[in-house]
Amino acid sequence: MTDIRSLMETAQKIQSEVARIKDELATRTVEAESGGGLVRVAANGRGEILSVTIDPSILENKKMVEDLVVGAINLVLDRAKQLAQDELVAATGGMSLPPGLFGG
Repeated sequence: MTDIRSLMETAQKIQSEVARIKDELATRTVEAESGGGLVRVAANGRGEILSVTIDPSILENKKMVEDLVVGAINLVLDRAKQLAQDELVAATGGMSLPPGLFGG
């Protein structure tokens, strides 16, 4: 019975740590750029886009702007996902958690 109790306590600690990390990720920022910096995107660690900055020199070329924005957003979302994964691994000591427990 002690093993089950210990397992449940460990699970509760991990759940609490995951919740703490999710809150912290909202305050962390990652950035990405495309087109050599013509488009810059910032997101938080939860993968929420915070800002998009477009160099005015490319505004005449709609297709280029669209392509660069998509590229920068995809890159920043990858970075946000990696940040979240790194934080989770650090918090759990690399313990494998069930899919979906941390938004994945």
